[in-house]
Amino acid sequence: MSMQIRTSELPVHERFDFWSSTVSEMFVPLRTDPADCEAFDGYMRGSELGSLKVAEVSATPHLVRRTDALIARSDPGHYKLGVQLTGRCVLTQDGREAPLSPGDLTIYDTTRPYTLAFDGSYRQLVLMFPRRLLCLPEDAVAGVTATRFSGRRGLGALLSAFLVQLAQHLDELGDPAGQRLGDNIIDLLVTLLAERTDVAAGTTEARRRALLVRVRAYIESHLDDPDLTPDAIAAAHYVSIRHLYNLFHAEGTTVAMWIRGRRLEHCRRDLRDPLQVGRSVTAIAARRGFVDAARFSRLFKAAYGTSPREYRAGNL
Repeated sequence: MSMQIRTSELPVHERFDFWSSTVSEMFVPLRTDPADCEAFDGYMRGSELGSLKVAEVSATPHLVRRTDALIARSDPGHYKLGVQLTGRCVLTQDGREAPLSPGDLTIYDTTRPYTLAFDGSYRQLVLMFPRRLLCLPEDAVAGVTATRFSGRRGLGALLSAFLVQLAQHLDELGDPAGQRLGDNIIDLLVTLLAERTDVAAGTTEARRRALLVRVRAYIESHLDDPDLTPDAIAAAHYVSIRHLYNLFHAEGTTVAMWIRGRRLEHCRRDLRDPLQVGRSVTAIAARRGFVDAARFSRLFKAAYGTSPREYRAGNL
């Protein structure tokens, strides 16, 4: 799906109301207030990359608010990632402020109030996706909302450059490449957030959460390794196997259940990927560590309500 709107094509007195309603429909219900209603102008184009909704937004100065009342009206449970392309923005959420300059990024949560202030004309890339797509503890992500990720150094620079290029080619993206691209963006974002969570760790609880983030990121990057075991994971992070088990027990799961769940999710991605159409279901399962095809089929159906072959047939 792709969309494009230009308020300049409308009568002046209709522009801002149209903009306000369209932004709320595109993302989540929002309150918008222009600096000058008569002089307002805005442009937006968007697309979908699988479960990832992407839009390039540009407009004259205005204020955007996500309030408790609007959350009560509609709360889909999404994260939003903002990448400043031109101009300036200040995001406020959870008692923190993130001032963004061109290239900078920040993440925020639609389930809690936030404010976006644009004091001049700007362009921004906004990505919105279900919170479940981040394989990170929600309270860990909550600790880094409305913090600025520099687009000029480290992993922030890598992700920023990638997303700036995405903005330039937004109209060219579609299935199947769009689906794969969306998955890659989420993977890069998880890596960036895991690094920031680790840096932010201070208290004993924060250090525990940071360790969990690092362990989950490690698992994510080693899912294809047949030797991915609790012993190997514990050794890689210099903790005891008991400490590792306790870490996951506190989350209501086990190391084995987490690994299995992530492997199933990657198999699900592969099964809907047209570039994997020449690979059999058995081969896809084996690539992700499931050597018993019958067991994989049972686990997949228990997780997604359909067999791997039925899922593939309905999504290609």
